[in-house]
Amino acid sequence: MLLVTWDGVLICVSLIVAFIASFTALDTAGRVAVSRGWLARLWLVVSGTAMGIGIWAMHFIGMLAMMMPMDMHYDVRLTAISLAIAIVASILAFGQTVNGNHLTRRRQLRGSLILGTGVVTMHYLGMHALLIDPAPHWNYSLVALSVLIAFIASGAALWLAFHLRQGEKNLFLMRGLASLVMGVAIAGMHYVGMAAAEFNSASSMHRHGVSNEELAVWVTVITLSILGVTLLSSMLDAQLRAARLAAKLNRANRELHQRAMHDNLTALPNRVMLEQQLQNAIKQATLHDGNFAVMYMDLDGFKAVNDTWGHHVGDRLLIAVAERLCSQLTDRMMLARLGGDEFVLMFENGNEQRASELAQKLVKVIEASFELDCYLLNVSLSVGIAVFPQHGRNRQELMFNADSAMYHTKHRGRNGWSLFEPAMSTSAQHQLELANDLWKAIERQEMRLFYQPKFRASGSELIGFEALLRWQHPTRGLLMPDLFLPRAEKTGQIVALGNWVINEACRQLRQWHNEGNSNWTVSVNLSALQFHQRDLLDTVTQTLAHHHLPRGALMLEITEAIVMRDPQFSQQRIRELQQLGVKIAIDNFGIGYANLLHLKHLEASELKIDRNFINCLRADSEDATVVSAMLTLAQSLNLRMVAEGVETEEQQRLLTGLGFDAMQGYFLGKPTPADRVGEFMISTLLPGLLPTCLTSLTEVR
Repeated sequence: MLLVTWDGVLICVSLIVAFIASFTALDTAGRVAVSRGWLARLWLVVSGTAMGIGIWAMHFIGMLAMMMPMDMHYDVRLTAISLAIAIVASILAFGQTVNGNHLTRRRQLRGSLILGTGVVTMHYLGMHALLIDPAPHWNYSLVALSVLIAFIASGAALWLAFHLRQGEKNLFLMRGLASLVMGVAIAGMHYVGMAAAEFNSASSMHRHGVSNEELAVWVTVITLSILGVTLLSSMLDAQLRAARLAAKLNRANRELHQRAMHDNLTALPNRVMLEQQLQNAIKQATLHDGNFAVMYMDLDGFKAVNDTWGHHVGDRLLIAVAERLCSQLTDRMMLARLGGDEFVLMFENGNEQRASELAQKLVKVIEASFELDCYLLNVSLSVGIAVFPQHGRNRQELMFNADSAMYHTKHRGRNGWSLFEPAMSTSAQHQLELANDLWKAIERQEMRLFYQPKFRASGSELIGFEALLRWQHPTRGLLMPDLFLPRAEKTGQIVALGNWVINEACRQLRQWHNEGNSNWTVSVNLSALQFHQRDLLDTVTQTLAHHHLPRGALMLEITEAIVMRDPQFSQQRIRELQQLGVKIAIDNFGIGYANLLHLKHLEASELKIDRNFINCLRADSEDATVVSAMLTLAQSLNLRMVAEGVETEEQQRLLTGLGFDAMQGYFLGKPTPADRVGEFMISTLLPGLLPTCLTSLTEVR
């Protein structure tokens, strides 16, 4: 046997090369996971090439570490083929395992077979490239062991390559440890395979082919250049990705800051940004003894546009208003939207005179009609002005006083501006106190329901009541809903108030039913917020069950404007309420833009003609023709027609003749507290029924 020794330094070098190749392969495999399309395929080829070259280089460095008493030469063609086999096998194996979100057993087994076969073929082909005569003898037990190690090492390498593609914690360290395991496994297979070869003592080496020195140059140049460029490319790619990620994060932060500080609809600064700028302006004005103006603005008539034409038109109007206002401003002015139809303007060096001149200009520019497609819309502007430091020395005081001046403008007739005066704060303070009291009104049991009777068209049969909300304020007396409901709608309190009304009306109706009036019904008006609230159906279901009311006893009234704001949602919500046994009435019908098609699909039970038609109704008038057409429409759709606002006997006779089903109004009965309904029936119904009773008695006699 030929004596073979080993160079310990080269063995260590081969292990280091195996480690570097494994780490490079794992790192570039990670690029495959985060890339798409042709770039992912490119990184797949790069990672497979790095792995193949590393395995091949480790093998031939190990060959160089084998010291024989002769110069060693290698077949160039077989050496090159062994390199190609290692690269192709690594690329194909990585393609089986690195791609995709899940590594199945079948894919891992297939990849392990490909890579293991490639490694074994590369190794023994490289050994065959050694130009020695006679050929070495083989210890087949060690050969079999080397093949087994090759397949196990390949499986482990591919499993690690898949699971260490991406990560968040200690990824670099994990790849380093995995590369060490892979390198040792690959080296173990190689040196077991080398140990399987036994060389004859009479062996001689052919002189043609590549010598040890030339092979060393080959291996060094190819390995260091390819692995170095690959690893450098991967690192640069990681840096570029990190830079792109940082840029995206910065852009996302800017967008978040933009959204946090600006109104989504108009892109104007919002309340948060306004408060920050106000605080800065106060500091600067205090330091330099300066001044600035705050102008609180509110659109007059915007709610009517929203109710009549819907939110989508209202939103477009707000955008158009913001554009008009901005066209009159300079860079030293900031316009913010607080929400709804409220805007605030702040500008530096704005004394009372300059603020008044600008307010007049803004009021005038909003007066002109807005043309939005087929809509011609008209709104006006109410402005309140407060100047620092005359009208307030802090943010809250300035905003409150500007708001007070704006409300003074509204009470004075709207479409104008007012400069703050101390007397205005008293009125505003009353409004604020009223709003604060409203929060506790239900808890303190200050809310009252008045009931307006509904009669059949003849006026002789009471069929039910409409529940109307009142507020028995402890110091201001009985307040009508127009004094507090707008504020409740603005703050969202309207939902709690509406739910209380439904429950109280049902409770009272249950009491009347228990007293023998089982044919009576009660109607409750729903606000827009209440109609759209998510738990409306649950609230109604629980209330009806709690008070044991039969189907059809409760009627909910919704204005035509609310219904037509979102016809598709309204159809669905009305259908759901009807399934609960609740009847639906369309209130204020005739003043909006409902059409026959929508009305047909609403499945309502009742139409209430707006009182504006009733007030102007005369026989043979144009209004009578319109109302008659409405009646025909209602009859074709099996809808009951109710006239509200009946105030004279003439109106009652005319409406009865036209064919109305029911009526209500001051002529027939004013809104009455529940405890006085009995008195109302005695004073109103019995005198009307007495002549009929006497006539019947006379006929009997």
